[in-house]
Formats: sequence, C-alpha cells, structure tokens
Amino acid sequence: MSALELRGVGHTFGGLEVLRPMDLSVAPQEFLAIVGPSGSGKTTLLSILSGHLKPSQGTVTRTGTTRTVYQTDGLFPWRTVRQNIALGAVSEAEVAELLELVGLTEFANAYPHQLSGGMRQRVELARALAGKTDLLLLDEPFSALDYLTRLKMRTELARLLDKRPCTVILVTHDIEEAAQLADRVLVLSERPAQIQCEYAIPTPRPRQVTSPAVVEATHALLTALGLER
Repeated sequence: MSALELRGVGHTFGGLEVLRPMDLSVAPQEFLAIVGPSGSGKTTLLSILSGHLKPSQGTVTRTGTTRTVYQTDGLFPWRTVRQNIALGAVSEAEVAELLELVGLTEFANAYPHQLSGGMRQRVELARALAGKTDLLLLDEPFSALDYLTRLKMRTELARLLDKRPCTVILVTHDIEEAAQLADRVLVLSERPAQIQCEYAIPTPRPRQVTSPAVVEATHALLTALGLER
C-alpha cells in the first residue's frame, strides 16, 4: 500500500501549463525529496500533494493525516511554545514529550519572538509531528536559516523522524540537503515540469553530510540539473 499516489496528475494556471501529467507512488515512511530549477513548479506540486490545490487533471490518493511545514514558520505569536505545540497534540504528556524531543523544555513558556529562527522551526516540526501524522510535507523549511543552523536542523529532523516515523516529502532547492535526508530524490525539469529522473540513496538514514553516499548523490543530482560537468 502506498502512503501517497499520483496518477496522471497535471496542472495549468489559465493557459499556462505548469505540471505535465505525472505518476508517483510514495511508500509508507519513505523520505522523498523533490528538487528542480527555480520556478519549475515544485511548490505547486506540493500544494497538490497536500490537498490545498486541486489538480487540473489526474487523481491524488493519500493515506492518513497530512501536515505541512513551510519556509516561514506559522507559529501564533500570542501563544507560548507549549501552547503552539498543544494545538496539534492530544495530551499534556505528549506536549511534554515533544518539548523534550526538540530540546525546548526550558523554553516551554517562551513566545515565538523570544526564539531564534532554528528554535522556531523546531517548534513547527514538533507541532507537525504531534498527534498522528502519517504524511509530513516540508516546503523548504530551512531555507531562511544560515548554513550552520540548516546543518543542525537536518540532524534534528532525522532524530525526530527516528522517534516518530512517518512518510515525508521535502521540496528543497538545497541539493546537499536532499542527498543527506532523503531515501529517494526526484528531479523535475524546467516548466512545464515533469519527472526528469530519480535517484535512490541506498545508505540508511541518518547520514552525515560528509558521508560518501551523500557526496556521490550530491554530485549526481547536480549533474542531472546541469549544474556540474
């Protein structure tokens, strides 16, 4: 059984074709990354996967609960860290568990403006993984952070998913990030986007950014995108 399945999904805005019809199947607890040129339709595809946008053609089948984390955090500024996480949690015990998982127990009563960008994204991830999340969609969640913080957040995400496994689809412009985190990477073509190729990374997660599998996958993906010769 697939966690997510697309059959003949394509999309146009007015007369502009953004996505050519594509088929895609994502296995339960698989981590899939989607990369492609700027403006190729990655975010449009993620909106279709989430159900926020109905495709012009084709069908999308999802299993279970879907949640999305965006580049800009959507935390409620008038709520504390604890209260933000509680919006998705089922009990106080779960909130306490998630606070510990993301290392923010001491900041439970802090407000978003009192946190760094990385800390706010950790709260976002905790809220998204609260309750029962079967499919987690990530729309460039770390792109607004500096490089060292992004590296740390990748490690945090891998650790969280080890504790709370779910199916993940990550849209990113960061090729290294895709190679480090994903089990499989889809490369989209220029718009109108279609699946140009896919690259499987057989090394188990989590991986270090310097591991041979990550370095090899990064080079292969850059070559597929025409960015390395």
